Amino acid sequence: MASKSLLWCIALAGLTAPLGAQIPTAEYAARRDALAARIDSGVVIAFGGRTLVTDFSRFFQLGAFHYLTGYDEPDAAFVMVVRGGHQTTTLFVTRLAARTAFYYGQRADTATLARTMAVQARSSSALTAMADSLAGSQLPFYALTDFEDADFAGADSLTRGQQFVKALSARHAGLVVRNAHQLVNQLRARKSDVEIALLRKAAEISSAGHRAVLMMPQPAHEYEMQAVLEATFLRLGGERPAYGSIVGSGSNGTLLHYMLDRGPARPGDLVVIDAATQYEGYAADVTRVIPISGRYTVAQKQLYQLVRDAQAATERNAKPGMPRAASVDSAYDVRARGLAQLGLTESVDASYDPPPPVACAQRHACDQANFWMIHGISHGLGVAVHDYVQSGAAYQVGDAFTIEPGIYISSKMFDVLPDTPRNRAFIAKVRAVVAKYDMTGVRIEDDYVITATGLERISTAPREIAEIEAIMAKRAKR
Repeated sequence: MASKSLLWCIALAGLTAPLGAQIPTAEYAARRDALAARIDSGVVIAFGGRTLVTDFSRFFQLGAFHYLTGYDEPDAAFVMVVRGGHQTTTLFVTRLAARTAFYYGQRADTATLARTMAVQARSSSALTAMADSLAGSQLPFYALTDFEDADFAGADSLTRGQQFVKALSARHAGLVVRNAHQLVNQLRARKSDVEIALLRKAAEISSAGHRAVLMMPQPAHEYEMQAVLEATFLRLGGERPAYGSIVGSGSNGTLLHYMLDRGPARPGDLVVIDAATQYEGYAADVTRVIPISGRYTVAQKQLYQLVRDAQAATERNAKPGMPRAASVDSAYDVRARGLAQLGLTESVDASYDPPPPVACAQRHACDQANFWMIHGISHGLGVAVHDYVQSGAAYQVGDAFTIEPGIYISSKMFDVLPDTPRNRAFIAKVRAVVAKYDMTGVRIEDDYVITATGLERISTAPREIAEIEAIMAKRAKR
């Protein structure tokens, strides 16, 4: 019965096989040329991801390595020699044993790679000798090590890339090795037309997944919604979820990165659905908050509309040439005023005493309104779900990013506050109102690109209260 309902939702959503752009070989070469121009002279050594240690998952290439090569097989590395701004790149690849290839398929040989990727190609067994030879050239080295994601780079100290560079430095006293990630991140920040097309497709598929959830029969568990989302992503050609799908019903919706998705979905609860797909290496990031029963309560509408108004204010201030700070400030101001009007803070500019290590030097850090907001409103999008935007104070053509204001109300948050007179007064003033909205999280997140014509929202899942309720009123029955 559940399977039949799932197929019904997919059919109703009008899902079709995807047709999308791909990054051409010439663009990968242009990216390496742009990196070479920033270095002028030096050696870049970069490492891709390793073969998985289990058979229970598919390999996906590391973001920086994929960005510069488009080579998506494990156990690869490349060396780029740059002299006077001109580069020559050698890709080092690992062939599979003949028997192993029967299980996983044979990888392209070096001759094929040289012909199709506009690089030189050699066996990975030659990497150490080439690196040792170049270490005597007096050129500085730039390393792109193989951490999984920039969010967790500090924890990745024992990877193959890290250990290779350490060993190389130990063999060649005085070798200068610099971090190349900042240079590559600057290149990744400005999205090309082809990259924007891929991001649009990822956002389109992700939006279809959210629409399918609106039309599914009323769920009893979080994982039923996860199943509809991820089946839709795959049906439309998404490679995988861009991150662990977050489907948090009730109190689980106040946990920013809740990914268990095993809890009950009770009538009357809101469910925070933060889920999107990766398409051809590019990640979308979309969040919606919907009522399990199909209709929002009065209190839920108040918080939801407040967050939606904050998102709209940000959109109005996120245009080419406009300061990024203005969009951040507008989202904060809308929520701060709304929270005060609802009685969730003592006033718009009231403060509280934070727990360590929070410091009050940063603007708004110790405002009572900020206590209910928790996270920032935006991050870049690209080959990582948390990618980079261009440096500078203003929005620029080629930026790709999210706008995601949120409000999270939980009486449990009072437990982290130091026992001070200011905090006691704050809690006493708002406790009764907090009870009205307790255990309610609201986050609305969409994806955007800045083009020559202005701001474009590329995720299109329904987000207005009336629209969501109207669609859910027509959803399938179990």
